[in-house]
Amino acid sequence: MTFTVGDTVPPFTLPRAEGGELTLDPGAGAATVVVFTANHCPYALAWHERLEAVGRDYAGRGVTLVQVNANDEQRYPADSTAASAERVARGEFAGPYLRDLSQDVARAWGARKTPDVYVLDRAGTIVYHGAPDADHGDEAQNAGWLRAALDDVLAGRPVARPETTPVGCSIKWVGGAPLTIGKPPA
Repeated sequence: MTFTVGDTVPPFTLPRAEGGELTLDPGAGAATVVVFTANHCPYALAWHERLEAVGRDYAGRGVTLVQVNANDEQRYPADSTAASAERVARGEFAGPYLRDLSQDVARAWGARKTPDVYVLDRAGTIVYHGAPDADHGDEAQNAGWLRAALDDVLAGRPVARPETTPVGCSIKWVGGAPLTIGKPPA
C-alpha cells in the first residue's frame, strides 16, 4: 500500500543533487509541493518552467517546492546525480532538487510518473495528487490544477480537486519494476 490523498506522510531525508542532505518537514511551512521528476522526460521538461514559476510565485506565502528524481541512474545516466547537480548549478530549480537513489520515498508515496505532483498541508497531509495542469503542451495552463490546490490550502479550504491523473514518463525503477512496500503504521 502507498500513500494517498488524506494520508499524513512522515518527514523524510534525501541527498541534495548538489551535495548535502535535506529533511523535508511539511510542518515548517504553510504548504509543501513535492514533485517526482526527471532530467530527460519530455513531459517533465515541458512542465518544468511552469512548476518553477509556482515555486517562485508561492515562496513568499510559505510554500516550499521540492523536486525529487528517483530514476535509476545506472540505466538512465541523464538522470544521474551528477547530471542533476549540473542543472542545479545552472539555476534551473526554484527549490531543492533531491535524489532518491534507493527509490524508497517514491515507492512509499506511490509515485509512478514524471512529473507526479503532491501537495501537503501544514500537518503533512496529502491534499492533492496528480498533474500540474490539464495539458503539458499548453503553457497557458500555467500549472492551474496545482495553483488551485495551493490557493485552497492557503485559504484554509478543502482542496476542490484533490486528485487528477498524473501524465508523463514512467519512473525508471532499478531492475525495471517498482517494489511494493507497506504503508507505514499511523
